[in-house]
Amino acid sequence: MICVGIDVAKDKHDCFILSSEGEVLADVFTIPNNMEGFGKLLQTIRACSRPGDKIKVGLEATGHYSYNILGFLLDKGLPTFVINPLHTNLYRKSLTLRKTKTDRVDARTIAAMLLSDVDLKPYTGTSYHNEELKSLTRYRFDKVRERAKLKTAVSRLVCILFPELEKLFPNLHIASVYALLREFPGAKQVAGANLTRLKNLLHEASRGRYGRENAVEIRDIARNSIGSFMPAKSLE
Repeated sequence: MICVGIDVAKDKHDCFILSSEGEVLADVFTIPNNMEGFGKLLQTIRACSRPGDKIKVGLEATGHYSYNILGFLLDKGLPTFVINPLHTNLYRKSLTLRKTKTDRVDARTIAAMLLSDVDLKPYTGTSYHNEELKSLTRYRFDKVRERAKLKTAVSRLVCILFPELEKLFPNLHIASVYALLREFPGAKQVAGANLTRLKNLLHEASRGRYGRENAVEIRDIARNSIGSFMPAKSLE
């Protein structure tokens, strides 16, 4: 069996190859984080192995830095193990290696972990899909949080620029209100709007729900609004 330990970093990866007999087949060597470097790693692995040899490749879970080399290894059909850095650290301490963390030590530690087979499971299609689901979940959570902040900001600005607007609609955060504020961002602008343009805008944004009567009401209220005229806030 051939065990390959890889310590992943942003611009380069340190690699170490060990045989099942504990023989060092390739002492720590560094590859750049690009296709040429990946090719060098694959070439070195092949040079160190014979037909029929079982190959295990391990690397630490280092977030987005490990995605590309992981994908490359999986595409080449190499059984790959993604190891929690905490486990690597604990295993290194159990071997009484130097306490100072260096890439050189980590590459060797990972290879040794693969050789000892300490309850490691290979990265599979299920693992890949789980990572994708995690990424999508995080992305959705971030967008929902951003949307909530934007809604709060819109409510705050309307309270300053056209506070009466909130009572004219069931909800500030609907297409009709957003269309109105996009073109007329404040009571001052609504008060000076062309009635036909205002009516058409509301009618189109609401899909016919709001018409001329609503446009007249909104403009009349805007002309008597206590809202401040603040161009900077309107720009927001």
